[in-house]
Amino acid sequence: MIKAITFDLDDTFWDNGPVMAAVEPGHYQWLDEQIGHAAHFPLEEYQRRRMALAQQHPLRRGDFTWLRHQTLTGMLVEFGLAEDEARRWADDTIEHMLTLRHDVAIFEEVPAMLESLRARGIRLGAITNGNVDLERLVIAEHFDVIIKAGVALAPKPDARCFLSAMARLGAQSPREAVHVGDSWAEDALPAQRLGMHVAWIDAKNTGLPDHAPGGIHRLTHIRELEAMLAGLD
Repeated sequence: MIKAITFDLDDTFWDNGPVMAAVEPGHYQWLDEQIGHAAHFPLEEYQRRRMALAQQHPLRRGDFTWLRHQTLTGMLVEFGLAEDEARRWADDTIEHMLTLRHDVAIFEEVPAMLESLRARGIRLGAITNGNVDLERLVIAEHFDVIIKAGVALAPKPDARCFLSAMARLGAQSPREAVHVGDSWAEDALPAQRLGMHVAWIDAKNTGLPDHAPGGIHRLTHIRELEAMLAGLD
C-alpha cells in the first residue's frame, strides 16, 4: 500500500524551460540597468564564475541562490563597489531573480490531483535541488514535507534527501513510497536504488534507456500519475 509520494518540482509540476529563459538574463539585466556593470562582466562571465565556484565548493553545488549571491558580490567588488554595497546590490538582485523564478505556470491538472491523493490518505513531500520556495506557490497547502536538498547540502541524487522524506512522511519501507520526477540521474535512479517505486516523467519522449532497472514507470506527463498508481494497488 502506498503511504507516501515525493515529488520533484521543476519540469514535473511545470515547464521550467520558459522560467529559466526569463530568470537567467532577466535578473542580470535588471542589475545592469541599475549600475551598468555588464560591459565589464557580461552574462557569460557571471555564468562561468558560478560554475567555477560550484566546483570549488562541491557541498554547495546544489545551493543555487548561494552560488549566485557569492558570484555577484565578488564581481561587484571587482567592479569597484565597497563590499557592503556590493552585498546590498547582490541581495536586491537575488530578490529580483527569485521573483522571476516563482513565475511558474503550474500544469492545470496538478491541484486537483494533489487534492485527490491527499483525500486517499497519502502523505505528500517535495524534494527539490532548485531554489523555488514551494510555500510561495498555491499548491504548498497539499504538502506535509518540503526538502530543499541543495540548501541542505545533500542535493539529489544524494540518498539522504529521499530517506529523510520517507521517514518524515511515515513510510515504514521504501515499497510504501513513490518518487515522481523528470531527471533520470537525479530522480529515477537514486529512488529506484533505495527500493522506492518511481514515476519517471519522460517529457522529451526519449523512452526508457536500454537495460533500465525494474520498478521505474515511464510517464510522459504528471497527468498520468494517478493511472499508474492504480496499477500499484
